[in-house]
Amino acid sequence: MPDTAALAGAMPIVLAYSGGLDTSFLVPWLAERHRRPVITVTVDTGGIDAAAARALAARSRALGALEHHQIDARADYFEQVLRFLIMGNVRRGQLYPLCVGAERVMQAQTIARMARTLGSGTVAHGCTAAGNDQVRFEVALRTLAPDLEVLAPVRDEAFRRQDELEYLEQRGLPVPPSGARYSINRGLWGVTIGGRETLTSSGSIPEDAWVLTRDASTHARAAERHVLGFREGRPAALDGRVASPVEIIEALEALAAPFGIGRGIHLGDTIIGTKGRVAFEAPAAEVLLAAHRELEKLTLTARQQRIKEQLAQPYGDLVHEGQLLDPVCRDIEALLLSSQRRVTGEVKLLLRTGSVFIEGVESPYSLMAVSRGVYGEAAGEWSARDALGFSRIAALAGVFHARAGERAAASSASSASSGEPPGER
Repeated sequence: MPDTAALAGAMPIVLAYSGGLDTSFLVPWLAERHRRPVITVTVDTGGIDAAAARALAARSRALGALEHHQIDARADYFEQVLRFLIMGNVRRGQLYPLCVGAERVMQAQTIARMARTLGSGTVAHGCTAAGNDQVRFEVALRTLAPDLEVLAPVRDEAFRRQDELEYLEQRGLPVPPSGARYSINRGLWGVTIGGRETLTSSGSIPEDAWVLTRDASTHARAAERHVLGFREGRPAALDGRVASPVEIIEALEALAAPFGIGRGIHLGDTIIGTKGRVAFEAPAAEVLLAAHRELEKLTLTARQQRIKEQLAQPYGDLVHEGQLLDPVCRDIEALLLSSQRRVTGEVKLLLRTGSVFIEGVESPYSLMAVSRGVYGEAAGEWSARDALGFSRIAALAGVFHARAGERAAASSASSASSGEPPGER
């Protein structure tokens, strides 16, 4: 491996560094291939505690990086991305809450800014040719900083994970804990896990491969009750304690993960058009999306919900595909923000093995509480006569459809009996 001190005078390569196998491999490989120092930048969008941060920095140095920087972007990640995923109740394939991937544009933005700060015109990432992240990073970097040179050796050189592992081992360099067995990505919104089991559609990953929810189904826990507060669609309090959205998300992950809440395997369409499959753990996202959805049902009109849902799905697709910078996202976000002005209240949660149950919701803007009627029990703003009239009017479209069918059938039968073609009498 080249002497780091000898390369210190050359323009550095700024590497988006997660500490996984791909980016760990790239630290010495880039220095060897390009004869330039490598500076690693970890953009913390969640899931990195103090011990993990120290381990990332130590591994970066051991791999030969000239410098290592960690940028805390959790609050920005929530404001730029996650709050809108919550407001839109966004899930891909009606299952996957965009655990990772949604933050890539923000990470690319931070990497580009750091490159300029550090006086570099070159950035690098460890995405493969077969995944979604390459598109997310490349689209964002070309939009934000088209002047930067972007290196993607894992994609362009078609390195296999086993090749990378052997490269590090042969040089006596540190290998990430997961080695080549699984590709693990972790952020504020959850964890994704990819391995040989997810390359096909037929089976699950083993229990010891799960990160947050390992053994949750085999170690029974007593159910727990909690109260989650929202203010204008944003998580604002947990069990009566006011806290920042980031604090609440991290606390919910710690509470819900031992119950195995938010565990799943998503099979869907990748950005590049193939089918892909990934295991995920999203305890906090599962709780927040379920709770927010029920509070919206109490505070939004039916039309508000319907129109918002029609826009939330394409918004999620745009975020997933790395198109967060497209101006249409700002337009959809404006509607989402407007829709949340009355989504304020408390949601009562019951956490139990494998699921979160919404026991009740309350809001000062409750549309249920202001009705004088009681569903299934008593009329309020209307009379029995009004209800009968409404039913008659509501049935008209079906009545007309049936009547037209009967008329056409009668006309056809009459024509057949007279031997005349239909419509010529």
